[in-house]
Amino acid sequence: MEQEKKEELELYKEFTVDPGQAPLRIDKFLSEKLLNVSRSRVQNACDNGWVLVDEKKVKSNHKVKPGQYIKVFSSTKPPSSEIIPQDIPLDIVYEDDYIMLVNKSPGMVVHPGNGNPDGTLVNAVAFHWQKSDEELQRIGLVHRIDKYTSGLLLFGKDEHSVQFLADQFKEKTAKRKYIALVWGPIEEDEGTIDKHIGRDKKYRTKYQVYPDGDEGKTAITHYKVLERFGYTTLIECTLETGRTHQIRVHMKSMGHPLFNDETYGGNKIVKGTVYTKYKQFVHNAFEICPRQALHAKTLGFVHPHTKEEMHFDSELPDDIKGVAEKWRKYIRQ
Repeated sequence: MEQEKKEELELYKEFTVDPGQAPLRIDKFLSEKLLNVSRSRVQNACDNGWVLVDEKKVKSNHKVKPGQYIKVFSSTKPPSSEIIPQDIPLDIVYEDDYIMLVNKSPGMVVHPGNGNPDGTLVNAVAFHWQKSDEELQRIGLVHRIDKYTSGLLLFGKDEHSVQFLADQFKEKTAKRKYIALVWGPIEEDEGTIDKHIGRDKKYRTKYQVYPDGDEGKTAITHYKVLERFGYTTLIECTLETGRTHQIRVHMKSMGHPLFNDETYGGNKIVKGTVYTKYKQFVHNAFEICPRQALHAKTLGFVHPHTKEEMHFDSELPDDIKGVAEKWRKYIRQ
């Protein structure tokens, strides 16, 4: 029975508690640490034995201490195929009878899946469209972005529109640009990363580059420096391909992980001397932008019905604007 339970779990997050962490109940600690995860959900995970501290199961009232190693698991049972409409606010950039473009907020999961059966962007779209579940299963999302990435996402409202739009992403004619804040000074004003990307052999929720091209799939990212902040760099990335975690993995491979990207090592001081004042500055910057600093800013495509060339641009969210301004002021001191 115990073995069966283990096979239904996958590692969701793992990290070491910071040295300066004050004693705090683990349900409160994790609900603050993990975006879009409620305290009651953490308590439920503890009750199910899905939270380990130093490899031991703990109750929700366990007090975390500096240096403890925490693992959080989630269920891998297949979610229900039914899409439940939920009244969740949507930031709709454009909508007509054939397509809809939304600006996704950071922390919102795009589609129901393991550990996220509802409360997703697709649940919100289902409520907005008020279509039957059968209709929703045949239409909808054309592409995806990560949970903690913000920005533009495109939906089709009928099967023809979805296929027409999806073909543009497949044929690399759709135009996508992202803004990212990465660690380290990038000396070149612009460049191209052409390295295959595939699933990490050790951690199945992560991806890695295969520079020899012997494994993984073709992935091409063009980048351009927008502004340099000494220890970090603000860049624009244009995607030629759309692999999972592409920008995050490519920049990590160049020694420039995205700022506060916990999965790929950007949630610690990568550049700069670790002295008290600087360390506190970086910690404050992490609090301003408590997720990977990545935003899907622009999207261009041909309309499936009118065949018109369409181009949309979105504002940088406040957290990325705020952390960029903080770095801007820091280097002027």
